[in-house]
Amino acid sequence: MTRLLSATVERWPVAGAFIISRGAKTSVDVVVCTVADGAHVGRGEGTAIYYEGETAEGCAAAINAYAGPLEREALLEAMPRGAARNALDCALWDLEAKRAGMPVWRLAGLDQPRPLPTAFTISLGEPEKMEADARAAAGRGFGLLKCKLTGEGDRARIAAVRAGAPDVRLIVDANESWHERDIVAEAGALAELGVEMVEQPVFHGREERLTGIRAPLPLCADESCHSRADLDRLGGFDAVNIKLDKAGGLTEALALSREARARGFRVMVGCMLGTSLGIAPAALVAQGADWIDLDGALLLAKDRDGGLEMRDGLLHPGTLWGLD
Repeated sequence: MTRLLSATVERWPVAGAFIISRGAKTSVDVVVCTVADGAHVGRGEGTAIYYEGETAEGCAAAINAYAGPLEREALLEAMPRGAARNALDCALWDLEAKRAGMPVWRLAGLDQPRPLPTAFTISLGEPEKMEADARAAAGRGFGLLKCKLTGEGDRARIAAVRAGAPDVRLIVDANESWHERDIVAEAGALAELGVEMVEQPVFHGREERLTGIRAPLPLCADESCHSRADLDRLGGFDAVNIKLDKAGGLTEALALSREARARGFRVMVGCMLGTSLGIAPAALVAQGADWIDLDGALLLAKDRDGGLEMRDGLLHPGTLWGLD
């Protein structure tokens, strides 16, 4: 019989600071869920969706208070989407895989995961700082950089990044900061600098702002897309960014990826800040994605032992969670 052992909060320092248009973070709090059946133990990790008011403490309390069935499909109805359900869902996948004596990818009917060419995030900063950070990231072997923007001075920032890393692919995340700007003009200027996609230019919940807009770059929904229930209102977007914390677990994330593809959306798979325990399940969804942004653990000062490793420009599976 499966039972919940614990849901606890851990704090992990960031290497330096992680800066976006909404502010800076020097550490991240994650919720770690542990389940067991008497013979095996499964773990999962979630990072609170802060812009929706979630906290790690609240997520841990929600898991500890959960009295419904400890079954993945049942969770989709019994628990709201978010980081709490993600941590519990991934813990159940880990437990089931150990019980079955097989990796999660095989349990889920997926192909064996391959190493992934993940993006590395360049935090928001002055152009000179972003140029230096881009040069350093390219020197570490990253071939795709994701630049955080703020709606002011973005062209100068990307010009600096391009100067620092002339040969890498570039995508940008506006974090809703282009809502009042000329999206076509902003995207056009960045396209000339080799940017290939813009993430979340408008406020979530205000997706009608994109009606009739024909941008020269694909527009990707992040804050606007959490689960399959959101797809109907994303007609102005070309792609969706799938994150397990937003979707509420690997179960929904896999279903969202299939449904989004069937509707003609391109797929990006991203993550919140967190350790490899939280990033590893997303690597399964990311197989075959158009853009992959799974650097959440690489941005920490220290990761868990057995975490994902960056080698030769590719993110390799670790041994923390059921990928072996």
